[in-house]
Amino acid sequence: MKADYGIDAPGVIRNLLLVAAAGLLAAVARIAGWSGVVTLGPVRLGLAPMLIWPGLGCGAMALWMLYDSKIGKVRDRERLLDHVAWSGSERVLDVGCGRGLMLIGAAKRLTNGGRATSIDIWQAEDLSGNRPEATLENAEREGVRDRVEVKTADMRKLPFDDATFDVVVSCAAIHNLYDAADRAQAIREVGRVLKPGGHAIIDDIRHYAEYARTLGEQGFTVQRSGSRIASAFLAVVTFGSLRPATLMATR
Repeated sequence: MKADYGIDAPGVIRNLLLVAAAGLLAAVARIAGWSGVVTLGPVRLGLAPMLIWPGLGCGAMALWMLYDSKIGKVRDRERLLDHVAWSGSERVLDVGCGRGLMLIGAAKRLTNGGRATSIDIWQAEDLSGNRPEATLENAEREGVRDRVEVKTADMRKLPFDDATFDVVVSCAAIHNLYDAADRAQAIREVGRVLKPGGHAIIDDIRHYAEYARTLGEQGFTVQRSGSRIASAFLAVVTFGSLRPATLMATR
């Protein structure tokens, strides 16, 4: 069986599909003869276009999120991990691992005695079926169960000594901390557990500038990867909700 890395933000996708369904119903009613206008006393509202066009947009966004959850993010994983010149003996940490997408991708490259460790607090609203058993099951299916370790821990207080890991990765996780101070603390923890000369790869849907600034204050050299044009486009069509970028840091 193939590994199942879950559906990202299932609640968001559900809400988008509900709006899309409302738009579809309005379109069907319009075709069936409804004028699309609602009268409230002296006010006449053109309700049909208010439902149809947002419904189309939300439906398209939901389909894109489903595609990215099942296909796109697996392809992106390999692109991200290719930024590291792997020897196969690295110690790797995946921060906010979910069902093991980055953890398992890294473990596949640890062919010379390396080990991959992951931490999460397993919030189901962030990822469908988000639990440690699912992560370990995926590792078993991908043939790397003997190379991985899964822990329950808060990214703001990583349970590891300073300078423990050669590579730290995090994908679409740190933004789930809603307070800027909490995100900064998580980034500082990434820097703390990374060995001198190590690599951090942080891919997230927003807050790139925050992460870069915090790592820069710790003495890291930071580079940005990913299309700025695509990021700007998504920022416009999602009213700033999505501003994806990949941060690569070394010290």
